[in-house]
Amino acid sequence: MSKTSATSLPSLSVRIDLDAEDRIGPGKILLLEQIRECGSISAAGRAMDMSYKRAWDLVDEINRICRQAAVERQTGGKNGGGAVLTPFGLSLVARYRKIERDAATAVRKDLEALRSDIGKPKKAAGR
Repeated sequence: MSKTSATSLPSLSVRIDLDAEDRIGPGKILLLEQIRECGSISAAGRAMDMSYKRAWDLVDEINRICRQAAVERQTGGKNGGGAVLTPFGLSLVARYRKIERDAATAVRKDLEALRSDIGKPKKAAGR
């Protein structure tokens, strides 16, 4: 994962609270995208500098809170198994990214104004 450059700040991060305890945010969506790219939960976790257990726990949480599987595990076989996103998982990622883009577009001018305000030099105390 790359670090955000100072010139791109402030930025918007979207977290969707589904209820008091369950949420979908950028980390879970990125994990789903990495699973799609890597074809493996453990490889996706490694790509995100995340422990094997943490990646598996997050996948279990995503599948539980969505009440349908976003990730399907494939066991054994010639290539040692892996994981794929279900059609629902692909839709979840696409819908989240659309919400994220739409939200960023809606607040773009305000973020630019905030960036400009934050970038102004601080006034010395008592002047």
